[in-house]
Amino acid sequence: MQISIIGSGYVGTTIAACLADIGHDVINVEIDEDVVKSINAGTAPVHEPGLQERIAEHAGSQLRATTDYDAVRETDVTFLCLPTPQADDGSLDLAIMEAASESLGAALADKSDDHLVVVKSTVLPGTTEDVVAPTVVDAAGPGADERISFAMNPEFLRMSTAVTDFLEPDKVVFGTTDDSAAATLRELYAPILEREKTDLVETDIREAELIKYANNAFLASKVSLVNELGNIAEEYGADAYEVLEAVGLDDRISERFMRSGLGWGGSCFPKDVNALRAGAREQGYEPELLDAVVAVNDQQPRRLVDALAAHVPLEGARIVVLGLSFKPNTDDIRKSRSLDVIDHLRAAGATVVAYDPVAMDNVRERYPDLEYAETAESALEGADGAVLATDWDGFADLSFDGMARRVVVDGRRVDIDADELEVYDGLTW
Repeated sequence: MQISIIGSGYVGTTIAACLADIGHDVINVEIDEDVVKSINAGTAPVHEPGLQERIAEHAGSQLRATTDYDAVRETDVTFLCLPTPQADDGSLDLAIMEAASESLGAALADKSDDHLVVVKSTVLPGTTEDVVAPTVVDAAGPGADERISFAMNPEFLRMSTAVTDFLEPDKVVFGTTDDSAAATLRELYAPILEREKTDLVETDIREAELIKYANNAFLASKVSLVNELGNIAEEYGADAYEVLEAVGLDDRISERFMRSGLGWGGSCFPKDVNALRAGAREQGYEPELLDAVVAVNDQQPRRLVDALAAHVPLEGARIVVLGLSFKPNTDDIRKSRSLDVIDHLRAAGATVVAYDPVAMDNVRERYPDLEYAETAESALEGADGAVLATDWDGFADLSFDGMARRVVVDGRRVDIDADELEVYDGLTW
């Protein structure tokens, strides 16, 4: 099929490469000329395992990028993979979505064939039908509502496993209002839907929009509950990981998302939970449980720094933060708990030395005056303490011999050799 994708961030670029990989011809439409040049040169603009190989393989043949919206006229289906940033009150800022929808509609004004517009971005119920569709149709002109149809196809991509998540998903969700749109999506996703372990959910548009929020709200709630239990276990001197391993054997609960620690971050959980909270309040409902979920998550970085302060006076101390991305195997630092730890350490008067295998360039934009180390070992040299904030694989094999004081507080249960340390303290164990 001929497919266009508006937006080349993590989601748009990953989807473009994966759709090309399963046999479609894909055009990425992106306003950032550097990103367009990168994709056309066969280079992934973001760090994501498995993405570079696919872009290198398909660029120039089944995958190309452009800044020109008119390219959508060459395609049958357009995916909107655009940022929906969080406003100050937690609600969604739809300005980018609305501007792109208007540009898309203007480009489709000269196309006489049928066209399917699929919203892939995470948006609250009603956005596709009440914002995107009218904007596209108005810009496309008379008769557009008869030849342009709309659907919602939420993404469930996790940073660091996005390629696998798209190609081997647990579920694919189609939100449509007509049989033709659903049939087109089934054809488009056919190679993926053939997997025995992939469930297809077909529903209306508003239900599809809410499924993504419900999914992430449930997972975020589970992590915050696990962290609350971990904090309680720590107060009792119990090992939360042993406790939760046993709890996870209950098939009503499962062992997934049972690692207590520093909390959740990234681009999805914080934004989606806050948007759902704000949306609920707009509807007149107070989401007290979700408020508590966020409150528990927000306290974990402070608890980590307090745990370190119990062993090391932080004023004037040289403290190493190991791991800056919000999770391993990605350079994404959006809402990373590591950055909150840095803020708390600096507020306490500590000198912070930071290290991460791939995310330091992104952090430099926010903290240009921070000290960055080339390796984890060089970061630890002469340090008065260290915190493990992201569980990168290599951190399990570190030597802490070069530290002035071998004090480590672990926020992620990294499997390190604690025997060589003066103090090894776990956040929730």
